[in-house]
Amino acid sequence: MRLKTSIWVSAYLRRCQSAGVFGAISHRGAEEAGAVFIKVALMDRTAQLYVPAPQTVYDDSRPFERLFVAVSPQPMPEFEVDERLRKELRFDPDAWIVETEDRQGRHFLDLARE
Repeated sequence: MRLKTSIWVSAYLRRCQSAGVFGAISHRGAEEAGAVFIKVALMDRTAQLYVPAPQTVYDDSRPFERLFVAVSPQPMPEFEVDERLRKELRFDPDAWIVETEDRQGRHFLDLARE
């Protein structure tokens, strides 16, 4: 059984804070199992967006992990990231949106291997 999304998000925000990175929930989704989208604003009107990795990349021996993939290899204009997140919420209102701000682009996420 996977950790509740609300607990994972709280722990993620604490991890960000411990490194001096501001983070906040901009949309609270389903407590139990909502998908999590992470926006990292780089403070120059660009941002990086991390979305849940496809189920095909998960290792059956570690079913509790939450893995993410970057939407693009390079930061995108922040308004494009915001528009993508609006579309995601129209499709899945139970999703969580977490926004952080870090000039260095640190995300503290486990990324899926390609």
